[in-house]
Amino acid sequence: MNLLKHKLKYFVIAIVIIAVDLYTKHYANTHLTFAQPFEVTSFFNLTLLYNHGAAFSFLSNDQTSWQLIMFACISMIAAIVLIVMIIRQPTTAKLNLISFSMILGGALGNFYDRAFRGFVIDFLDFHVGDYHWPAFNVADSAITSGVILLILASFFTKKS
Repeated sequence: MNLLKHKLKYFVIAIVIIAVDLYTKHYANTHLTFAQPFEVTSFFNLTLLYNHGAAFSFLSNDQTSWQLIMFACISMIAAIVLIVMIIRQPTTAKLNLISFSMILGGALGNFYDRAFRGFVIDFLDFHVGDYHWPAFNVADSAITSGVILLILASFFTKKS
């Protein structure tokens, strides 16, 4: 039980990411007009889009029920694996624990959208001229940042 007490903060990180993700998606969905960019800077817009595919709109043209079920199942399997990894990870592996927490929060944020909306709300739109990076959201940012942090952590982990 003491071990879980030390790991609680990492689950709190995931919950905060989920809350921020869901709030920002709700805000975007209620305050932005679908597919109409709201210019914030010369390289960044807020653009409400519905992503029926995977990260960064991969497979977004196929809007089939099997795809929704597949992505939802992958998200849930990933969440279960990440929870187990957080529990089993030594408390000294802080970078790994933070990484897993970020990925878990992002996966569950996007899972919520898929399960209750049938698509993921994206709204962060970076661009250079007419070239746009695929729109994304806070959950995608947390997953990407968590993976990058995990890769960086691997460089600092002592091999035995």
